[in-house]
Amino acid sequence: VLQDGAVVTVSCAEGDEGRIYDGLIETEVTEVKRGVLPEIPVKITMNIGNPQLAFDFCQLPNAGVGLARLEFIINNYIGVHPRAVLEYPNIDADLKRAVESVARGYPSPRAFYEDKLVEGVATIAAAFYPKPVIVRLSDFKSNEYKKLIGGSRYEPDEENPMLGFRGASRYVSEDFGEAFALECAAMKRVREEMGLDNVEIMVPFVRTIAQAKRVIDMMAKFGLQRGVNGLKLIMMCEIPSNAILADQFLEYFDGFSIGSNDMTQLTLGLDRDSGMELLAIDFDERDPAVEFMIERSIDACVKQGKYVGICGQGPSDHPDFARWLVKKGITSISLNPDSVVQTWEFLAKN
Repeated sequence: VLQDGAVVTVSCAEGDEGRIYDGLIETEVTEVKRGVLPEIPVKITMNIGNPQLAFDFCQLPNAGVGLARLEFIINNYIGVHPRAVLEYPNIDADLKRAVESVARGYPSPRAFYEDKLVEGVATIAAAFYPKPVIVRLSDFKSNEYKKLIGGSRYEPDEENPMLGFRGASRYVSEDFGEAFALECAAMKRVREEMGLDNVEIMVPFVRTIAQAKRVIDMMAKFGLQRGVNGLKLIMMCEIPSNAILADQFLEYFDGFSIGSNDMTQLTLGLDRDSGMELLAIDFDERDPAVEFMIERSIDACVKQGKYVGICGQGPSDHPDFARWLVKKGITSISLNPDSVVQTWEFLAKN
């Protein structure tokens, strides 16, 4: 537990979740001159969350964005639970005032929510245009949605949100279907009204084949039909069922983006949110069981001539894991921006 006055080192280089170390940790700063990097047999893309940094990160050598997260935009630019926006003004007085406060200056709270999504995604897509930008639809867990304005009114209490109401399960539910339509409307505007057709859309945490079919049908209904105007739909391959039935899931998508974080936790039976150091020791994307699942997923995509990338933390943390992925035939590796040059040079030498 942090104490007032304690000296700590805070690292934000780990991706979604940072780390805090006791005391001052020695650091090393390496300056890299921008230039042409050696050719390597894989495309290097980036994981991007903050639209404000997109025009800085796009200056790094890259083949596009392998993961653009809607969660950062919703958390930092919107801050309101989508159902509070959609049910306005038929909400209680306190929540109504809170929603009106953040949506001030917009025609409606709904317009505010959609416009902010459009603005954030379009900024990232424009920075990297015409390179592909894979935008993952929202993958908040219930405990994360609860932190938004109005979230506690709409979210269930779950003992393990990591395995609960998230991803595609939300999209196809009656409780969240209209919010899913709102996200789809924003993506449609980015591609069609703004002409940023480099945006590809990724669906996270698809548990079953039936769920995959239903999500794709819903997206088509909301104006995001696979193949129309060159739209590509990618699936996050992050559940063992995705690897086991890879060929069947690929019938509905144009490729996989392997989420090695969730694939590792679900294959090894580890809860990433437990906070237990004993479990953290066992969390390794390079475990043979995890590599088996990943290799099976890559093989299925290669066999069908479809895209297969990876956007988990593993390649950023472990260059040897990135090298293994290249040997197995992965199409692209999406890295945190701070590890792009280092990993690129490692792969060029190995």
